[in-house]
Amino acid sequence: MHKVGIVGYRGYSGAELVRILERHGHVEPFLLEHREESASSPLRHPQGPAVLPCDPEVIKKEGLALVFLATPPEVSMQLAPPLLAQGTRVVDLSGAFRLQTPENYKAWYQETHSQPALLAEAAYGLPEFCRERIPSARLVANPGCYPTAANLAIRPLIEAGVVDRSAGIVCDAKSGVSGAGRKPSLKTSFCEVTENFSAYSILRHRHVPEVLQVSGLEEREFSFTAQLLPLDRGILETVYFRAKGVGSAEELLAVYEKRYASEPFIRLYNPGAVPDLRAVARTNFCDIGVTLDAASGRAVSVSAIDNLVKGAAGQAVQNMNLMLGCAETEGLL
Repeated sequence: MHKVGIVGYRGYSGAELVRILERHGHVEPFLLEHREESASSPLRHPQGPAVLPCDPEVIKKEGLALVFLATPPEVSMQLAPPLLAQGTRVVDLSGAFRLQTPENYKAWYQETHSQPALLAEAAYGLPEFCRERIPSARLVANPGCYPTAANLAIRPLIEAGVVDRSAGIVCDAKSGVSGAGRKPSLKTSFCEVTENFSAYSILRHRHVPEVLQVSGLEEREFSFTAQLLPLDRGILETVYFRAKGVGSAEELLAVYEKRYASEPFIRLYNPGAVPDLRAVARTNFCDIGVTLDAASGRAVSVSAIDNLVKGAAGQAVQNMNLMLGCAETEGLL
């Protein structure tokens, strides 16, 4: 059994981590307190995991092999260095370590990065494309939810050369409200969200550079719009592009089938069929369906995930499994 800790367990992603890890056959989870909180929380119960202070010395003494940081970026930057310094490995669910340079982080997050050396060291934790670096990494940056769905749909097509990049790619992305986190705000309050549908961060969403970084696209080739659905969870992304060198949806599907033949969390749909959010709710799957109009070359790929599972906690556990030598699917199937 591996002992692991969760910082930020009261948030939506942190609570999802607790739920997954409690059924994992090879880990013992601990809840780590990094700030003063009220004694009661609807996300805890008396029979749940033990609570420890988020103190590197306590964590070392208890023998925790790995700590999840389900915290805002600035908190992750503060907590990660002392944990790593005393030998505890870290999976960070924030955007703190996802981008490769402090300049890129400054441009998209509008903040100066306080740990540039760790930013350069961190392994990007999208197993389907970055698996070789994850098992030996000290620090894994869990991908954003939007980039996870986008890259899983886009990168195989770019790799195969079946996209007319001169025509650009448009990604129309819709997410449930839990993607904004648990901290109360006017924008995510019930009266603002219910019976409503809105776009935000147009052309400047901070997840865009993750898509570019993994897919290999240039910013001028990619248009991304995030939209808020009046739902608690789920992401559905509709990716529009012009296909080249293929004449049918079956040929596009074959690209995905070849790339994802051994991937346990990718499910592909028959040509012309597409996933919906119910299909992926509370799972670590990414479901993909593709359609093509052969006469015009217009093509659409639809990608669906649960933003709290494959888009956050589930993918974090997938990374943990690789880091600790567990079966990649442990606790997730």
